[in-house]
Formats: sequence, structure tokens, C-alpha cells
Amino acid sequence: MPTSNQNMPRRKGALAFLALISVFPPLSTVLYLPALPKMVAVLDTTETAVNLTLSMFFLFYSVGLLFWGPLSEKFGRKPILLSGLTIYVLASVLCALSQHVEQLIAGRILQALGGSAGTVVATAMVKDLYSDREREKVMAAIMSMVIIAPMVAPVLGALLLEYTSWRTIFLMLAAVGGMALLIGTFFGETLSRKFTGSIIGSWGRLLVVLRNPGFSLLLLIFSSAPIAIMAFLASSSYIYINEFGLSERQFSLFFTFNATCAMIGPTFYMRLRKHVESKSIITGCFLLVAFGGVIVSTFGQVSPWLLALSVGPVTMSILALRVPGTNLMLEQQEQDSGSASALINFFAMFLGSMGMHLVTLWPGSLTANLGHIQIGVGMFGGILWLLCRNRSFIVQPSI
Repeated sequence: MPTSNQNMPRRKGALAFLALISVFPPLSTVLYLPALPKMVAVLDTTETAVNLTLSMFFLFYSVGLLFWGPLSEKFGRKPILLSGLTIYVLASVLCALSQHVEQLIAGRILQALGGSAGTVVATAMVKDLYSDREREKVMAAIMSMVIIAPMVAPVLGALLLEYTSWRTIFLMLAAVGGMALLIGTFFGETLSRKFTGSIIGSWGRLLVVLRNPGFSLLLLIFSSAPIAIMAFLASSSYIYINEFGLSERQFSLFFTFNATCAMIGPTFYMRLRKHVESKSIITGCFLLVAFGGVIVSTFGQVSPWLLALSVGPVTMSILALRVPGTNLMLEQQEQDSGSASALINFFAMFLGSMGMHLVTLWPGSLTANLGHIQIGVGMFGGILWLLCRNRSFIVQPSI
């Protein structure tokens, strides 16, 4: 249940705010994708240079997670969050005012560093404010709301481009960040006990958390799941457009179907959780990922519909796994929630990015490669989970 401390944000307000500060990474990335071709022309540069605004964002976003997480244990969640949001707002304005691609890249790097504070603090605040079953419900609700952003953002970005320039998109991101910054000033501190060591010592807590065998093993298991979904994201346009010959518009419809499956995942888990033990759901999700991979590699090349219907349940399972996985990993740490949150989000992104490269490594069909990756992720995660789920060093939620 949420803590009773009077300084803590109220339950509904906390849920909406946590969703808001969690939405920055997908919104900051997907909203301006339709503007990339125009940005190449306006900034008089190359596609490669403009694409650096994407790759540099992900790189420094990952670094930012490890930077801010431990600091939130020393200085508190609120100061770190407000600092990150301030950087994010200023960086968004810098992006909007950029006259050269180098300025835009610098702005995107600062945007990533600032936005990562919101992600890591949001996860840590969930641990601070909620426990056990309530924490799962909150995480499922936040994830469902965050997933909506990548579905709506490209449409909104394209609509803005019809009436204004790409610079307005970054000004809109600055406005969203400013709103979050304003709301954040009214929220109380959620961390009950701060780390009293040095700043260097606070970053050293990352290693302390990693030395926890229960946390590290679960981190390996659940961080493997994003490999499969990121492999699909990296290959989907090439499969649907190049291999099946679909138009960009038709591809967007199939992509929306997959995004809808992703949005259903957390809700599906919470509904099933009322009747089935969490451990069994996790096992079933890994099995479904592996089984879906078999279908994709065997029949996925037959038609786009078969591919969509086989990838959809895999995507839903991976997002469903995110809820109990994050809850279980946070449960392993009574303290150092900020460092734990940083590692959870960092490894999910780091291993997920590996999936984007793995799917293109082998010659032949991307569809078959995608299916093989899904099989590997499902078997690897499922077997490790079965081997460790009842071990004594895994702290179980008291639900």
C-alpha cells in the first residue's frame, strides 16, 4: 500500500505524475521521426548526421540512468528529478533553436541526460511509495500509459509538420517538460533514508547492488526479454515493406497492431494475476515467447498477417513480463532503490539494443532471424527462471 507520510503525493496524483515523467524517452524519440527528412534539408546536412541525433540520444540516455540513479539515493528523488527536468527543458529549447546539426546533436545529448533522470526516479518512487501487489498494479498502469506515447506520437508529429516546422516539436517537448517540472515542485520527497556517504560512494552502490545474487540473476533473466522486442522494431519495416511489398501506410497499420499488443501486455498480466500465481505467469510468458518464435521462423514468411498474429503475442508476453520482473527485482533491495532502478532500466536498454544488431547479423531472411532470436530469448529466460525461481536467495514479495 502507499505510504501514509503526509508529505507523500496522493495516490492518484502520484500515478499520473509517474506516468508523465516516464513518457519522456519514447516521446522524445518518436515524436520527431516524421521530421527527419525535412531536418536534413533545413540543416543542410546528411541523413547519417541527423541519425546521430537518435543514436546519441540512446547512448547518453543509458549513461544518464547510471549517473542519476545512485545520486537520487544521496540527495533524494525530488532534487534529482527537478535537476533532470530543468536540463531536459533547456535542452529541448536548444534543439528547437539549432541552426547546425552539431548544435542539434548536442541538444539531444543534453535531452537524453535530463530525461533519464525522470525514468530512473519514477521507478525508484514506485518502490518508495508502494509495496507488494499494489506496486504491481501501479507499474502495470504506468507501463500501459507510457506505451500509448509511441503509438500516438508519430501521428501527432506528422500533424504538426503540416502546419508548422520541426522546431515546434521540440518546443512542445519543452512545454511538456516544463509542466512536469512545475508539478514536481509541489511533490514531497519520497525517500525516507538517504545515503550518507560521498558522491563517489553513491555511484559505488551500483556495484553493491550487482553483488546481490538474487538481484543480478533476475536482472539477467528479465533484461533478456527486450532483445526480442527490439529485434522486431529494428527489422519490422524491412520485413513488411521489402519482403512483403507493403506500402508505408500499410506497414503503419501492422505496426499499430503490434503496439496495441504491447499496450495490452501489462493489463493482461494484472487480470491473469487475480487467478494465477505470478511465478506461473512468468514461466508461461517465456514459453509463449519461445513458441511464438517457432511460429515466426516457420510460417512468418508466408504472409504479413501470419507474421503479425505470431509476433503480437510475443510482444504482449514481453511487456507482461516487465511488470512482475521489475517488481521482483526491486523486492531484492531494501535500500539502494535508485541504483537498482538505474541498473534495471540500463540493462533493458543495453541488451535491447543488442537485439537490434543481432537480427541483421546472419544472411538470409530477417523473418527467420527474428524467429530464432525469439526462440533463444524464450528458452534462455525460461530455463534460467525455472532453475532459480524457488531458490532461497530470491526474496519473494509478501503477496
